[in-house]
Amino acid sequence: MRDVRDVSKAVLQNKGHPLAIMQSTLDTLYREESGRILATLIRLLGDFDLAEDAMHDAFAVALERWAVDGVPSNPRAWLVSTGRFKAIDALRRRARFDASQDKIADELESSRPATDSDDGHLEDDRLRLIFTCCHPALPPEARTALTLREVCGLTTEEIARAFLISAAALAQRIVRAKARIREAHLPYQVPSQEELPERLNGVLQVIYLVFNEGYYASSGASLTRSDLSGEAIRLGRLLLELLPEPEVTGLLALMLLQESRRAARTTATGELILLEHQDRSLWNRGQIVEGVALVERALRSRRFGPYTLQAAIAAVHSEAADAASTDWPQIVALYNLLAQAEPSPVVELNRAVAVAMRDGPEAGLTLIDSLFERGALADYHLAHAARADLCRRLGRDTDARDSYERALSLARQEPERRFLEKRLQDLAEKK
Repeated sequence: MRDVRDVSKAVLQNKGHPLAIMQSTLDTLYREESGRILATLIRLLGDFDLAEDAMHDAFAVALERWAVDGVPSNPRAWLVSTGRFKAIDALRRRARFDASQDKIADELESSRPATDSDDGHLEDDRLRLIFTCCHPALPPEARTALTLREVCGLTTEEIARAFLISAAALAQRIVRAKARIREAHLPYQVPSQEELPERLNGVLQVIYLVFNEGYYASSGASLTRSDLSGEAIRLGRLLLELLPEPEVTGLLALMLLQESRRAARTTATGELILLEHQDRSLWNRGQIVEGVALVERALRSRRFGPYTLQAAIAAVHSEAADAASTDWPQIVALYNLLAQAEPSPVVELNRAVAVAMRDGPEAGLTLIDSLFERGALADYHLAHAARADLCRRLGRDTDARDSYERALSLARQEPERRFLEKRLQDLAEKK
């Protein structure tokens, strides 16, 4: 695929050149708006790959024209309109070899183009796109991969690392998903009110996966990616407007409450700070107030599920002045409910950590060891890190060292790796 960032590299080395100045403006616009622009072009053109090429063509044209004419009053609408015309031109060129492309170009040319007045209603194009990417006709793994690629803009390599598969295999997964959408004529639209409830869970899963990749990046030099978590929250708000169901409310509450801790989760140099050691004065009180109100609304409905229960746990944390004053019995009780609503080894692990805070590290360690004995979470670095911490608190330094080393061998995120290395260094200095 072409990329606007590959355009005019030689010219752009001159920082004072008008193209270089405009490139900086476009880089910012690309980061902030390319997802929305792409979603709108997919709606207008009906083809993922054609829309991607059209968007990059539009940014390339903008680089040249805006440096001379100035930035238009509505850059997004300009880029959408230019991309549409570029796609029509591309189809006309292809028509020399495939007559069917000429018919498609005619249809696109006769359709109403995007205008400045469309900008408000175009906001829901990404919601349409996520429902298309999460269509039940696609395999579950394809839904997530396609959404991360097309809605969130992650690279194939980033998604492949998150899925623990090769980039080539992930790319084929995305290609097959696009082909399935095209061949089955899956509609690019939000489902009807009758269809929405059964389609909702898959969409919630993908939105939360996107949030998690932003809140707790699966790999790389940074612990977080605020662009992704912010986009997931925006999508959550749009979905709540469309379908004010308790679990939609609960998911938005969960994301806001977790996001509220962002500023306290790392040092100025990017080092990891655990929840118990965070400066809670840095937590975003506005997000906490909004999140708590949302979770209370969802709980009152008595039709809530796993996202609302997780949000309730986050709300209990948000209301405590420090780790010692946290209502751990209530958190354990909520984890008990969550384990019934959505049983999983990860939920059991989190419950074990809460039990350790309520009843002491020995009680939590017994639960974690039982998970490992059942063969669960053997390759999950956070499980080994949790076990290491409980062993350290019990003075079992050899066991703690073994678990920290296992966690380090599995961790792919640099702040986490540095944290684990520091814990191992502290243990070594105790000898």
